[in-house]
Amino acid sequence: MGRMSKFQPMTFYNRGQSNQPLANYQLLPFKFSELDHSRYVMTNIAGEYLVASKEDVHAFANHNLPSTSATYINLRARHFLTDAHSKMAPDLLAIKLRTRNERLADFTGLHIFVVTLRCEHSCPYCQVSRQSEDKDSFDMTIDQANAALALAMRSPSKNIKLEFQGGESLLNFDLIKHIVVEAKRFNAENSDSQKNLGFVIATNLAVINDEILGFCKEHDIVISTSLDGPKDLHNKNRPRPGHDSYQRAIEGIKQSRNVLGRDKVSALMTTTEASLNQVEAIIDEYVENNFNGIFLRPLSPYGFAIKTKFYRAYNTQRWLDFYVKGLDYIIELNRQGIEFREHYAATILTKMLTSTDPGYVDLMSPAGIATGAIVYNYDGAVYASDEARMLAEMGDKKFKLGHVLENSYEEIFLNETLLEALEDSFAQSVPMCTDCAFEPYCGADPVFHWGQHGDLVGRKPDSEFCQRNMSIFKYLIDSMESDKFVRTLFLRWAN
Repeated sequence: MGRMSKFQPMTFYNRGQSNQPLANYQLLPFKFSELDHSRYVMTNIAGEYLVASKEDVHAFANHNLPSTSATYINLRARHFLTDAHSKMAPDLLAIKLRTRNERLADFTGLHIFVVTLRCEHSCPYCQVSRQSEDKDSFDMTIDQANAALALAMRSPSKNIKLEFQGGESLLNFDLIKHIVVEAKRFNAENSDSQKNLGFVIATNLAVINDEILGFCKEHDIVISTSLDGPKDLHNKNRPRPGHDSYQRAIEGIKQSRNVLGRDKVSALMTTTEASLNQVEAIIDEYVENNFNGIFLRPLSPYGFAIKTKFYRAYNTQRWLDFYVKGLDYIIELNRQGIEFREHYAATILTKMLTSTDPGYVDLMSPAGIATGAIVYNYDGAVYASDEARMLAEMGDKKFKLGHVLENSYEEIFLNETLLEALEDSFAQSVPMCTDCAFEPYCGADPVFHWGQHGDLVGRKPDSEFCQRNMSIFKYLIDSMESDKFVRTLFLRWAN
């Protein structure tokens, strides 16, 4: 890995050829990391990338790159250098960098309400300490909900999404209805600070019914559910009384689409050890159920996933093998004319190939905790992220920011731990990240690193977060460089 900063423009000459100028150019800030034994990936501060031979990169850094070479022309076009023909490059870089970071002034768009911990599933990989169906003491109260909603509506963001989670969120559907109605009422009565409101219910669909769907349709609520793959795999991963988790999920998806429309129902899968040799079958399940994409996500190291040893059932490399095999399969489906995408790759590609940051919390720098998403727990506690809540369920309340009935908006968002985590999560200044070519596409996850290493930054050589993302970044870039179809496909995903 390496990094180069600005140098003053100078004129250089070919050795042995007096008075024959090679090039007169000024380097703009850039970083480089090895792609393979013969090539580097180079990125500038706006995240534009270029793959070049190691020889060309060395020549470029030493001002020995001929101005007529293809690499030189590409470097100039992508703002890695400035010369007599590209004096606007610094200004264009500044515009792109400002566009990429404009979200920083418009933070906390996602507000997660954990309305209950009760659940009628008993998933062994569950990342929270779920409670059985009959324990009403694990429901959020109306007073807590009202206080949480008041905090959410104070967000400076114009676009506010309220997401209802559990447990199984629909086991406290009356509270969901109350929050939705109150949010809309509050919005109508405060015309000078109105928000663009969106609502999401995360549910396993086992208890969905016509009344719930009627309310969702009336208030334009989106459904997010879980689908881990084919019947046997889904039922194994997500057991419930009656052993009919898969059947209820599929029927619930169809029922929800009939009422709300196909685009109002999404699904997520979680990779368990049993999933690792079934990636094509998992993807086929999504295709057969008319989803336009899938998010191939690994287990997170929290809650029951740790207690039942599910998290350590496979290592990072086994998951990466699973992921790459799945992405290769999705690419082949697209070659056959089946439009389908992998959502995590599409998020990364948006950062790679455009000046837009999609705001995915795990890939934000500074970190997206509290600034991208915040969690109001069933007991009124406020956490910096969903993962922070999961960590608290394991006994570590490092990222508890306050309580909705006890702390003000200012006290919660000026929490000392949060400010420290945000300060330490600027990847541009983190050791190893600062020299990494992939830093513009990556992010910071202080909750993950605290949970794994007891440190907000983490030990980068040992970080599974880094290993996983760097491997994916390299795979995406190498695939685009070696296959024109893939590059065209990935450009479509990014847009």
